[in-house]
Amino acid sequence: MDASSEDQPRTDVGFRQDGEGPVGVQYAAGGAWVIAARGDLDLTSLPPLDAALTAASAEHPQVVLDVSGVTFGDSAFLNLLLRVHQNAALRIVGPQPQLRRLLEITGADQVLDVRDDLDAVPRP
Repeated sequence: MDASSEDQPRTDVGFRQDGEGPVGVQYAAGGAWVIAARGDLDLTSLPPLDAALTAASAEHPQVVLDVSGVTFGDSAFLNLLLRVHQNAALRIVGPQPQLRRLLEITGADQVLDVRDDLDAVPRP
């Protein structure tokens, strides 16, 4: 990716023009790669998000997952977050109450870097 396109939304990985799917938009921001997730995230809907997070963590020192559009996350989603966290500096931003509760109950909020919004994410 050249410097002129580095801060532009990336639409080639997991993005669907029809507005469906768990991956909304991806883009570079301040040295981090931001991925916006959305919808219900469970075992059957995770493969595109898994692919996007795996690719991003292989290419970028910091990956930010914007979960403000996530309406449900199950243990498979939590497992994905913890797995990616082992391989990259993963930041989770904007969890809604249901997802925040999942992170708290499991103790994952003590392991993962969870922030209220993108402005609270430290830049690498």
